[in-house]
Amino acid sequence: MRELTYVARRVVEWREVPDPALRSDRDAIVAPVAATSCDVDSAILAGHGPIAPPFAIGHECVARVVEVGDAISHVAPGDLVVVPWAISCGDCERCRAGLPTHCTSVPHIAMFGAPIGGGWGGLFSDLVRVPWADAMLVPLPAGLDPIAMASASDNWSLAWRLVAPHLTTRPGARVLVIARGSIGLYVCDIARALGAADVLYVDPDPAHRAIAETYGVRTAEAIEPVHHGFDLAIESTGRVDQLTIALRSLVPEGFCESAGNHFRPGELPLLEMYLTGVTMRIARDNVRAHLPAALDLAQSGRVNPRRVVSDVFGWEQLPDALPERHLKPVFVRDLPAGVR
Repeated sequence: MRELTYVARRVVEWREVPDPALRSDRDAIVAPVAATSCDVDSAILAGHGPIAPPFAIGHECVARVVEVGDAISHVAPGDLVVVPWAISCGDCERCRAGLPTHCTSVPHIAMFGAPIGGGWGGLFSDLVRVPWADAMLVPLPAGLDPIAMASASDNWSLAWRLVAPHLTTRPGARVLVIARGSIGLYVCDIARALGAADVLYVDPDPAHRAIAETYGVRTAEAIEPVHHGFDLAIESTGRVDQLTIALRSLVPEGFCESAGNHFRPGELPLLEMYLTGVTMRIARDNVRAHLPAALDLAQSGRVNPRRVVSDVFGWEQLPDALPERHLKPVFVRDLPAGVR
């Protein structure tokens, strides 16, 4: 089979590798049918990632189950499933505590799409072996568009986690979103659907701001800190100066969620954070733990993640189109009739 491999800045290529095989009765083999690039993949493709190539890339997809081990009861061949980005067993203490990204059955942060925690391959591959498939794979709810939900493996579900729990405890919160990619746009959609009183989306890209405006939020190209302006601030730029603006814009005891991959160091306004009493979380996402709730929201029809999809390409276009600059391209093959 073919495995899409990142080999140099803005260069990927198909490489032939052996077909994956079941290694235990708890494995499954899946074939991605709608796969997309994570926001961090854009940084990797631009040459800003921390890991040297070559490696198999891709960790967001909806896939079709091809083969399952004898112990699998949750999914069956032919099912459409979301494949979470992180490898997890579902049984260890951390998995049971809702922290599957930190599963103790595998090396820390074991994942698809980068050689971290072992070699698990990438989801831009013709076939993929998924261990502990009953624990990992989540059936795609009936009626959901695989193209719209290709990012449920990571960015869409991460966006849900960044904002939805906060709006449960702070209904009508004012939300600041400082972003550069799909995560911030998903947050705008979810925040408005869940009753945020005000959402300000900040992004220098006018095309991104235009999408945000379709969700009924305010937009700006850039801002200075808004003193005591927001209950919740979400930063997904990977830039410490933008994270600082988010932190300085919070009300006392406000909360900042940072989803940016900060590959470069910087200084935070720690004294101001202390005086305001803000809380900041900067963490990789435990997607598998809240993926069902995120998909429930998508199935409700109250959100429209398809608006964030910038382009739809055929599977064979991956080597040429993936390295180009697209907001959220989705690469498809063998989709059900009428889905495109």
